[in-house]
Amino acid sequence: MTFANVGTLGVASGSRDEVVSILTRPNPDLKPAGCLLYEVGVSDEHPDTVFVMELWSSAVAHQKSLQLPSVRALIAEAMPLLSGAMGGDQFDVAGSPLP
Repeated sequence: MTFANVGTLGVASGSRDEVVSILTRPNPDLKPAGCLLYEVGVSDEHPDTVFVMELWSSAVAHQKSLQLPSVRALIAEAMPLLSGAMGGDQFDVAGSPLP
């Protein structure tokens, strides 16, 4: 069953664009690891927040991806720019009306 991780990352004031740049850097390891979708977004109403939507082939695939060297390097690069405020939800996708 497809697994979704939808969350928010609080960023240090003025660091949003740099975090977005890190998170949107092409990573050829994600697709083979089971990543079906990885979207990063921003909102003018929340200038110190980055939004992330992920779809994975399974929760296990998502968890295993966090051990990939390329993912760990990106996390390490982004961590100093985060404020520590994080939110979101994880769930199994039940379906979609799209064909």
